[in-house]
Formats: sequence, structure tokens, C-alpha cells
Amino acid sequence: QLQACGGGVVQAGDSLRLSCAASGCTFSGYNMGWFRQAPEKEREFVAASSSGGRYTFFADAVKGRFSISRDNARNTVYLQMNSLRPEDTAVYYCAAGEFVFFLASGRNPPNYNYWGQGTLVTVSS
Repeated sequence: QLQACGGGVVQAGDSLRLSCAASGCTFSGYNMGWFRQAPEKEREFVAASSSGGRYTFFADAVKGRFSISRDNARNTVYLQMNSLRPEDTAVYYCAAGEFVFFLASGRNPPNYNYWGQGTLVTVSS
């Protein structure tokens, strides 16, 4: 199971850190991803971390503002969001997947086996 938290209402330019805690699995064996879905839009990729945390990559829209990290000892992955913009407003989901070819596959939601329930981030202008 994945449990995401940390969402809230912030102003443009603020920072927020999302957390996603995993239970019931060998967390370190999973690639972890963050996705988001804004109202009336499709779910989109935000960031991903390989199982060991060595590799990460980001959507162009958040590159340079967001970072992803993981603590395998705590079975937790984090999404640090800085310089938030109103267009970052969405429900953010964490996901876990065991797929190979991390860089080629990490953006694709069907490659993730498990999903958290989502946490809402609202950025006001």
C-alpha cells in the first residue's frame, strides 16, 4: 500500500514537500514515481526515482523546481516542490513499479503496479 500526504493550499512561489509511505512490500525494489492530475486533464508524469535512488528524472514542466528523493530505510519517497505555480495545482499521486528500462518506462502510468490515493495541492496566485 502507498499513502501519500503533504498536500495543501499554498501561494505562488511557496514550497511544499509531499511524502509517500509504502507498506507491505520490499520498497527498495521498486521504482517510484509521482504523477498529477489537474481538473479535467489527464494524469501526467511529474518525477521518478529508480529503485536504488541512483537515477531520477523529471517532466520538463517541473525541472529545476521539483526534486525527488527516497529513504529506503523508512520506505518513503518525497517530492520537494519549490517555486510553486498556479498551474501546479492538481491531485498528486505516488506510484510504485518493478519495471526495467527505467528511463524509457518511468513516464508511463501503466508500468506502475501500485498507486497511492492522491493528495491535493492547490497553488493560489
